[in-house]
Order: sequence, then structure tokens, then C-alpha cells
Amino acid sequence: MARGSAGESVLHKHLRVLETFDALHPFLTLAEIAGAAGLAPSTAHRLVGELEHEGLLERLPDRTYRLGVRLWEFASRTPGALGLREVARPWMNAVHARVGQHTQLGVLSGTDVLFIERMSTRDAVVNATIIGGRLPLPVSSSGVVLLAHADEAVVDEVIRTGWVIPTRRAIRDGAELRERLREVRVQGFAVMDGHIYEGSRGIAVPVRGKGSTVYAALGVVVPVTEASPDAVIELLVIAAARISRALEEAQLAGGVGALVTTSEASLEYFASRGY
Repeated sequence: MARGSAGESVLHKHLRVLETFDALHPFLTLAEIAGAAGLAPSTAHRLVGELEHEGLLERLPDRTYRLGVRLWEFASRTPGALGLREVARPWMNAVHARVGQHTQLGVLSGTDVLFIERMSTRDAVVNATIIGGRLPLPVSSSGVVLLAHADEAVVDEVIRTGWVIPTRRAIRDGAELRERLREVRVQGFAVMDGHIYEGSRGIAVPVRGKGSTVYAALGVVVPVTEASPDAVIELLVIAAARISRALEEAQLAGGVGALVTTSEASLEYFASRGY
């Protein structure tokens, strides 16, 4: 792999450019990209030009840039983004219809939880996630569920690197985190009140695949109340079990039918085209 003069790969520099874009900064000028990525203007100009040529960045008439649609095209082909979301969506809809707040699906990504699907309403309680957004594992109920079933090396890395502490009720250190992870493994769910926002309660359960491997976390964000979370936990457990069963059936079926929810006629057409 080609490397720059400082030993950094060219690919990594391209990624630094792409990572300057986020939900709060979807449109950036070349100067803003260079500053956020820590690159010389000439280097940023060259890298941005290459990314634009490949369709990974798009330049707008006002001379700002945004992430290219081709990135979405690539991401949509991955089983984690496509198959899991398609399989989970009907059961997420059922949960959301009952809860009427936020319902979300997260997967493990390094030391973060990456949210690949989310449903919400305009008058719902404060929630810090968006589709394609990340949160440090220890601050989110979905993240804690995923971390509870991750390799010990991931737990060690999370503790080594640390995390933001958004509120006074958030998990503060490694000892507290390990104790919470033990509780989640025993109970089978996580309930976290006020860990990101004082008035919000996160509740999440694991979504399991073959061999009891945890593929994802299914969660909701609801207001903090004195009411027991038991009914919501039961609802999530049932939905997660249905998603797990649907995943297993999809994996056994194989082909495009394992990845998308569509009509039988469409599946027959895909098959006739060799998809």
C-alpha cells in the first residue's frame, strides 16, 4: 500500500477527508475539509479531487462538497446494513408502534455502537442517535449490550481509550463498566436512565444469530419515569427473538431473498436475471 512521507498510507489520508463530514457538517468547503482533516491545502485539494472523480465526494454549485451517493451504494450492499435492517424492520415497526418514542438497531463497530436503523417521532424524548451515527459503547444501552457480549479484548480497549461522560449518571470508569457488563450478561438486557440525557431512559436487548452470537442490539429510548421497564423489556425480547429467527431463516434460504424483503414475483425476476 502506498504511503506518504510521514508513513501514513494514502488510503488513510482519503479516509481522513471522508471523516470530516458528519451529521452536523454535511457540507464543507475545501478549506474546511483541509482544516478538519489536518492536511495542507494542496494535499486536501488533490485528495478531494480524487474522491470526487470516483464519486465518493460530490461538489455542489456553491463550491461546497458532500459525501457522494456512491458511498451509500457500497454500504447498502453489505449484509450488516442491508440484510439485518430488512429483516429487523417489521419487528422494529411493531415495537415503535407500541412505544411511540425512539426504536433503534445498533451493531458493534470498534469501540462504538453504530446505529444502522432508527424510528422516531417529532415529540419523542431527547435521543443522541441518527442512522449512520455512532456513540461510545459505555454511554448507550445498546452499546453496553453489545460490549457485554464482545471479546474481552474489546472491553480492555474501551477501558484503555476511555469515553465521554455526558451526565452525572453515566458509567464513569472501568470497574463500574465491568460490573454493569456482568449484570447485563446475567439479566439479558440493559436499562440506563439518564446516561446521555437526564430525562431519557435507554433499554436494549441482544439480537442473536447462529450459535448465540450477538449480531446487534435492539433498543428504545423513552422518558425516565417511575414506571417499571418490564413491559418494554418483554416487548424487546420478543421482537429480538423474532428477528433472530428471521435471520436464521434468511441465512438458510441464501440468495437475494436473504437480503431483501420484496414480492415473490420480484424474487423470481431476480433469479431469472442470475442475481
